[in-house]
Amino acid sequence: MLMSGAAVAASFLITLWVVRQGARRAQWLDHGYQSGPQKFHGAPVPRVGGLGVYAGLWVAAGASWWAGWADAMQAMWLLLCGLPAFAAGLAEDLTKKVTPRMRLLACAISAGLAAMVLGVLIDRADVQWLDALAEAVPLLPLVLTLVGVAGVANSVNIIDGFNGLASMCVMLILLAVAFVAWHVGDAFVMRLALACVAAVLGFFILNYPAGLIFLGDGGAYFLGFMVAELAILLVQRNEAVSPMFGLLVCIYPIFETLFSMVRRRMRGRRRATWEPDGIHLHSLLFRRVVRWAVGGARNAKALNRRNSMTSPYLWAICVLSIAPAVLFYDNTPVLLLCLLLFSLSYVLLYARIVRFKTPSWLVRVGHVLHR
Repeated sequence: MLMSGAAVAASFLITLWVVRQGARRAQWLDHGYQSGPQKFHGAPVPRVGGLGVYAGLWVAAGASWWAGWADAMQAMWLLLCGLPAFAAGLAEDLTKKVTPRMRLLACAISAGLAAMVLGVLIDRADVQWLDALAEAVPLLPLVLTLVGVAGVANSVNIIDGFNGLASMCVMLILLAVAFVAWHVGDAFVMRLALACVAAVLGFFILNYPAGLIFLGDGGAYFLGFMVAELAILLVQRNEAVSPMFGLLVCIYPIFETLFSMVRRRMRGRRRATWEPDGIHLHSLLFRRVVRWAVGGARNAKALNRRNSMTSPYLWAICVLSIAPAVLFYDNTPVLLLCLLLFSLSYVLLYARIVRFKTPSWLVRVGHVLHR
């Protein structure tokens, strides 16, 4: 409770300060708020919300150290390892000159530091042939860790397109990690996951539904790093937890990213696979479900309302993977089946919406939310 209380208070106060300072600091604002394929906002907004989240976690770690908690230094080391991922994203928020490759490299460096300093590695899969391959290739766990952490960090950044979307999904994932950690008796992972939830909550209060501030690349990449590291730590420290738990609990942002890459390649697009476009699932829901339900007015108030109404659809999709992950956290075959079912359901839903065959119940939900 000490870490969480310190995190939410510090994060909220710092984020509020950033919001108030935004009008005076042009470099903090999202000046291209309507020019890109995923821009659905009515006015420029500060996009450096990651400052409050990152600082809030440092305050929480400092409070735990002051209280004499034995694992406080381990939490501080993990936050320090995440600095390259956060700094690269923040630099992009401020300068718009940090390429996606550089940001992914920074996330991989953060993962490498965590592996070197804290020994955080994907060291088992509970799948016979994968575990045998890892034994035969000693560097494979490190490679999988670097790619996995960077991939999760990038996937959180990709879904960060609407008010509250990425931040709520991250909180839901971390709550699942904290619950399973509590269930297996891992106090360190539980406390740190809850502190992360609290730090994100301090930001979320000002982000949803009003959209007064955005996470930005700094916040999204850092939170993706923390989600991946805590999921890996939970599996690594507790034999009872299946490695597939970590994959299923994060599958919504991961599958969104992989599906988008495959989709672009199959359609022969010349743009790089990591560049944003306007036909992600969340973008389609905004244009073909929420807009149909509430109308297409272009004023700032209407844009922000439709923006905020889109996120709950994706939160529900996120829960569809998180719930079975928590229920069957120790059962690898069932988790693999749930991964397959989620992937198929996602593709079928996407195919219907992109072909203008949106399920009628989705539009009816939009009407209910509009009321």
